[in-house]
Amino acid sequence: MESRSYFQSLLLFILSLLNFLSQNRAYQNGAVGVFEVNYKFAGSNRSLSALKAHDDVRHLAILSGVDLPLGGTGRPEAVGLYYAKIGIGTPSKDYYVQVDTGSDILWVNCIQCHQCPRRGYHGIELTLYNPKDSLTGKLVSCDQKFCKEIGGSPSGCRANTSCLYTEMYGDGGYSMGYFVEDVVQYDQVSGDLQTKSSNGSVIFGCGARQSGDLGMDDALDGILGFGKSNSSMLSQLASSGRIKKMFAHCLDGVNGGGIFAIGHVVQPLVNTTPLVPNEPHYNVNMTAIQVGHDLLNLTTDVYGTGDKKGAIIDSGTTLAYLPEVIYEPLVKKILSWQLDLKLRILHDEYTCFDYSGSVDDAFPPVTLHFENSLFLKVYPREYLFPFEDLVCIGWQKSGMQSQDKNNITLLGDLVLSNKLVLYDLENQTIGWTEYNCSSSIKLKDELTGSVHLVGAHSLSHGCRLNVGALFFLLMAVLLGLLQPPILYI
Repeated sequence: MESRSYFQSLLLFILSLLNFLSQNRAYQNGAVGVFEVNYKFAGSNRSLSALKAHDDVRHLAILSGVDLPLGGTGRPEAVGLYYAKIGIGTPSKDYYVQVDTGSDILWVNCIQCHQCPRRGYHGIELTLYNPKDSLTGKLVSCDQKFCKEIGGSPSGCRANTSCLYTEMYGDGGYSMGYFVEDVVQYDQVSGDLQTKSSNGSVIFGCGARQSGDLGMDDALDGILGFGKSNSSMLSQLASSGRIKKMFAHCLDGVNGGGIFAIGHVVQPLVNTTPLVPNEPHYNVNMTAIQVGHDLLNLTTDVYGTGDKKGAIIDSGTTLAYLPEVIYEPLVKKILSWQLDLKLRILHDEYTCFDYSGSVDDAFPPVTLHFENSLFLKVYPREYLFPFEDLVCIGWQKSGMQSQDKNNITLLGDLVLSNKLVLYDLENQTIGWTEYNCSSSIKLKDELTGSVHLVGAHSLSHGCRLNVGALFFLLMAVLLGLLQPPILYI
């Protein structure tokens, strides 16, 4: 009787726990559970129509949107960066990766990286990826098609030789390592403010060596590149038919976090401008800059695009970088609104001054104009930030960041925050609108026509119950190591 009562309690505990995990929608973005797997059409009573209907539903689900929970902030005084949480491997482990539209590959720090930080941005506990720990992880060799297409296949390549990568960044940092293939877990939109777990096989970098800020204590597990290249996770999932090559982000510069979603955004409506063709990044044609009500007296050729000029939209950059011919008249015009300021140059890069009043009342908004009458308005509270008891200007001279950025316009989170930015690679356009990034947007499923709400996130870094922890807990109870706990629902 005692044994029977024990196992009855155990069964009730397990059923209650699974019921709690499945019904608690607010927890579901990070929640996992234990599932009994059965074949839906087991036995001999199967029909082609039933199988076809099952496949049709599955195909519709594959093309619905993806919701990537966001954390972080774009403010430079807070080591500005935005990051997402994804799962990699079998069993899945969580990785925090910076969202970067200015680079092309996903990479995470690998087990071979001995100098990689173990605790990063805001105390996040970092995880080193080990392909041997994953049942679905495998190396990518240099003779595979992927490696040849990205130029990672050296002369004299042998089948057992790893496909290597080197990813360079504008701040002089780099990541080096080798490519692996594994299952990446993500949240698929299944209803209003609801998601279900989905996954896809993705080739990504296993980082063995990092430099610059990538190896500092404020680093993350890696970088999730959402660039245009075929090597990006977006392109890989799109080529497999799982998603549309469309995504959007809304970076919350007030509360942190925000929205990052893959799919067709139908609300809010967004005006767009064409992407400049044959450019490796998200380049757009800028036509004018307005300070307050006045246009800067510049010739149109300074806004041209090309190898050394252009307006690149880059969520992986915190500030905004302008060529000297634009930067100098812009800053001069801004400062002309307060002629008695005493300027100081901090760290050889920031133009700062002492000011205690409301910057929105004392300084002008800056409006960037683009093709198709699209404009982007940047308020003083966005391009001015506190730094060491002073107020500093976020606009930067592009030549000061690195020699490669001379004469380039690079628009980062300083101008992208508090706007919904939509990237439509299906139609080669990009657009944005001012938006409350703490609210929600609507994504449309292209085949069913259904529309679902996708809400904002602000990731916390606390421990979560995961598959491994749940498995250990259940096994401990089964083995008698723990008494079945009382679970309050």
